[in-house]
Amino acid sequence: MKLAAVAIAVFLLAGAMTTVTEAASLSRTSLSLDDGWSFRQVDRSEWYPAEVPGVVHLDLYRNELIADPFYAYVEENLQWIGKTDWEYRREFSVPQEVLDRKNIELVFDGLDTYAEVYLNDELVLEAINMYRWWRVPVTNLLRAKSNELRVVFRSPIVRDLPRVGEAGYELPAANDKEENTSPYTRKAPYSYGWDWGPRFVTSGIWKPVRLEAWDDARLVDVFVRQIELGEKKAHIEADVEILGSEEADGSAKVEILVDGTSVASEKVSITAGAHVHTVSFEIDDPELWWPNGLGEQPLYTVTTSLERKGEPIDESSSRIGLRTIELRREPDEWGKSFEFVVNGVPVFAKGANWIPADSFLPRITRKTLENRLGSAKRANMNMLRVWAGGVYESDDFYDLTDEMGLLVWEDFHFSTSLYPADEAFLANVEVEAEHAIRRLRNHPSLALWCGNNEVETGWHHWGWKYVLPNWLFNDYEKLFHELLPKVVAKHDPTRSYWPSSPSANGEADPGSPDNGDMHYWGVWHGAEPFEKFEEIPTRFMSEYGFQSFPELKTIKTFAPPWEEMAIDSRSMLSHQKHPRGNQLIKEYMLRDYEEPKDFASFLYVSQVLQAEGMKTGAEYHRRSMPRTMGTLYWQLNDCWPVASWASTDYYGRWKALQYYATRFF
Repeated sequence: MKLAAVAIAVFLLAGAMTTVTEAASLSRTSLSLDDGWSFRQVDRSEWYPAEVPGVVHLDLYRNELIADPFYAYVEENLQWIGKTDWEYRREFSVPQEVLDRKNIELVFDGLDTYAEVYLNDELVLEAINMYRWWRVPVTNLLRAKSNELRVVFRSPIVRDLPRVGEAGYELPAANDKEENTSPYTRKAPYSYGWDWGPRFVTSGIWKPVRLEAWDDARLVDVFVRQIELGEKKAHIEADVEILGSEEADGSAKVEILVDGTSVASEKVSITAGAHVHTVSFEIDDPELWWPNGLGEQPLYTVTTSLERKGEPIDESSSRIGLRTIELRREPDEWGKSFEFVVNGVPVFAKGANWIPADSFLPRITRKTLENRLGSAKRANMNMLRVWAGGVYESDDFYDLTDEMGLLVWEDFHFSTSLYPADEAFLANVEVEAEHAIRRLRNHPSLALWCGNNEVETGWHHWGWKYVLPNWLFNDYEKLFHELLPKVVAKHDPTRSYWPSSPSANGEADPGSPDNGDMHYWGVWHGAEPFEKFEEIPTRFMSEYGFQSFPELKTIKTFAPPWEEMAIDSRSMLSHQKHPRGNQLIKEYMLRDYEEPKDFASFLYVSQVLQAEGMKTGAEYHRRSMPRTMGTLYWQLNDCWPVASWASTDYYGRWKALQYYATRFF
């Protein structure tokens, strides 16, 4: 690989920073505040040790104040937690070399969800969105010793419940199980319950917290855009954003290294405020990044160094992949195509839908993600859809999809509900979307931004338009046809935006067999035979599925010994969230198999049943290429041990479907 030495430099910011002890005198420094926290229920006197990053359910469990939330039917006794206010606090000291800096900021990477932050009894932040990060100037509030940081979390249910009553109508949110408050709250929808997941409405400091200190300037962000990708050269532009402090006046030097080799440097002017410098560079003989099964996934390590007065101010490294990608939609003999094209090659998308790997997000480790995503790669998948009811996943997730060649269909997190479109809500969502896009847009695995899951089809096919005011669909269009595409176009014009899944982008009925993507649930919800898959043409099948039970070893992790091993025991029913799930599995099973002789056999046959059904659908979709150019079954993984549509269970154990997928993909 050869790198062209050019006069203009480019680099990629990933957010890494030096520690206080390693920092040069002018460097941006970071002081972690993750340790030493305690928590209590608001208006109670007892404080208990807490972990950050974390959520209150895990802190209660670690302090033996509640039982294991996943065990037996404990879930039903823990609903009070989500309706309660909680307080976290810690004390800390600040080294003098940090206090002497011109700018000190308190940074939260994630607060779940409504939080009031106090530093030395001063209210410095009121957070309103789980998906955003928060940066607050605190230079004048800090002292060397005995600083106190407190975070008060308000119940998202209690806080938003008055809006439900005031509206005069109820926004649809069937998966909320109890109070339908989730449409008003920018929080992971699945935490309110789903037909495969429990209802644990969490609160907590769910991502790291730190102090950042700097003087004249710091790097904010760098967006790397491929202008032209040829066989001999890759022509690239990068938008480099630098923030200057109020006193900043002068110049700095930007130096870029690619795979450790300095390729360029240039002087930039540092003045107060944020400024974007667009720069260009070339890479000779570019090695192309390909989806799994079509080639390798070479990644270039690009390092950004910002210097002033001969000393480093800020530095960060990340990896990029060189490839082109488009969602191609052109008229053809069947209607209008829906296919992903990578490096000029149409790709048949083979994969599944992804949900969060745990009900309690801070428990998800890189090792967990390596296991689950590795299972997808080993099953010959090349795409995962990050489903809209969860979260924008961690940096580890996208680093791994880059490495493994797994394209990512990324939903914005709105699912199976209608949402308000008042000025405050839209402003909140705009910042959320900007944060998500700017964090993820440099990943080569990212293939598409999608507005929501099943909201458009809910309006047209689920009866919402007959019982709700018609102007609510105007709110839908403000959010998904005006705001979000505008934010994507501004911050990531290199990728396509798709308004909903399923959708035909207003050109046909959502779920059209001739245009756009489709979700098909006649099999399962409609109790139709598996052979029905072969009668349903589609351009791209982005959801379809069938339930099965996990294996006995997994069930023993939550089923108490005093209960009979039976699918209708209280614990098993607590871990079957679909109201007709057991009935449908038995109904389908008895069509093709004799009744299993015992509980363990029933579990096994349910998995074979699921695998045979999904095989019927996936192989039909593959035979239908090029009319059909994608098949993503529901779903790859679980967030707790449960009867579900997943092909790998909560512990990563493969069901029969996962083994089948290695063959039919």
